[in-house]
Amino acid sequence: MGKIKVGFGFDVHQLRSGHPFVLGGVDLEHHSGAYGHSDADVLLHAICDALLGAANLRDIGYHFSNTDERWKGISSLILLQEVARLLDQKGWSIGNIDAMVCLEAPKINPHVPAMKIYIAKAAGISEDDISIKATTNEQLGFIGREEGVVAYAVCLIEKL
Repeated sequence: MGKIKVGFGFDVHQLRSGHPFVLGGVDLEHHSGAYGHSDADVLLHAICDALLGAANLRDIGYHFSNTDERWKGISSLILLQEVARLLDQKGWSIGNIDAMVCLEAPKINPHVPAMKIYIAKAAGISEDDISIKATTNEQLGFIGREEGVVAYAVCLIEKL
């Protein structure tokens, strides 16, 4: 039997009026969007951190600094591809990803199938190995006031 490890990722971004809202590689229609150095895809950033952490490869900020112009405005799907490549170089394969997004609006359930397609392609795994869930914050705190969006992710990686 090979070695397995788990990783946990978390990310948060402000929501600002007039910004695009990219989540799981999908452009969502909404009056505000996540603000950040890249495309501010909070879901993909949490997934990247979970994968990097599981492989003991530090974190997303270490690999893709928000002071590096190469990453300004970049699709986080490219960052996920790079993370998958880093894991592969170390002999790790991705077993599964389980993620949770916490936001009041917009509803993401109709977009989950497309998100899974994009994530699976970028990570080099099956859509069946990706779970994406969403919840609200019951109108409490910065999430409830639609000032920000949060994502959590866990993953399993294995080395045969």
